[in-house]
Amino acid sequence: MEERVAASVDEVRLVVAISSRALFDLSASHRVYEEQGVDAYHAYQIAHEQEILEPGVAFPLVRKLMSLNTLLGERGRVEVILLSRNSSDTGLRVLTSAHHHGLDIERAAFTGGESPYRYVAAFGAHLFLSADPTDVRLALDAGCAAATVLPSSAPAHGDDDTQLRIAFDGDAVLFSDEAERLYRQQGLAVFNASESAAAHDPLPGGPFKGFLIALHRLQRLFAADAAPLRTALVTSRGAPSHERVIRTLRAWGIRLDESLFLGGLGKSPFLEAFDADIFFDDQAVHCEAARLRVATGHVPHGVANGD
Repeated sequence: MEERVAASVDEVRLVVAISSRALFDLSASHRVYEEQGVDAYHAYQIAHEQEILEPGVAFPLVRKLMSLNTLLGERGRVEVILLSRNSSDTGLRVLTSAHHHGLDIERAAFTGGESPYRYVAAFGAHLFLSADPTDVRLALDAGCAAATVLPSSAPAHGDDDTQLRIAFDGDAVLFSDEAERLYRQQGLAVFNASESAAAHDPLPGGPFKGFLIALHRLQRLFAADAAPLRTALVTSRGAPSHERVIRTLRAWGIRLDESLFLGGLGKSPFLEAFDADIFFDDQAVHCEAARLRVATGHVPHGVANGD
């Protein structure tokens, strides 16, 4: 193990932490926990220990993330870490299911009912995905990109679809929510005037800036026309407020493959057209619409979430 760690110091790395309920369909066992308590849940998991769990909402995303390792070779590595409120006893079924489905997950933390958010930073994770909004909030407050994976009725991607596509909202996700606050307080005209005046001033980073940078570093290992990873900004902004966004990304040294400035149009059909594997947005109303078309992560950050 020491030799492997030493040999991989110069790798470009992306580390994603995920909860068991985001990765697998644990609805039946979670119902037991909510209705009958922890002891009944423990007994249920052990009784069903040999039954392989079905994939959850974030499973296709994780599968595509981990498949990047074959293409990266020794240049980089994507690691997925399981963070779970299960005990190691009840979590055995989760790890067994992961390995059955071909997910090479080596590291896990089972916290026996406590929130696992404190291990996000310890593992060096760039992103934490969970079905528990409380854990997500705690992770965001600790400075990590985090999102609540919402139940989705989106159609599954085919097995021959191997390109990973990740879409982001702008304000309060990639960028801070300072502009969004101004819009809510003083309206669209003042917002547009302010953003035009500040067009050459980069926006402060939001909670997902670090994750985007980590993705960009992986992308740079591939030719632009052959990258297995594609990113998109899908924002309600339109002209003239688009210029500050473009200049901000340029100042960060970030290349997004697609930028959609929708000027208030609904995002869902565009996300479906982009064929996103996951979309991150801070506003619940956008997330509720998007989850019917694509896997969606709600980012409970900024003024839209009472911060």
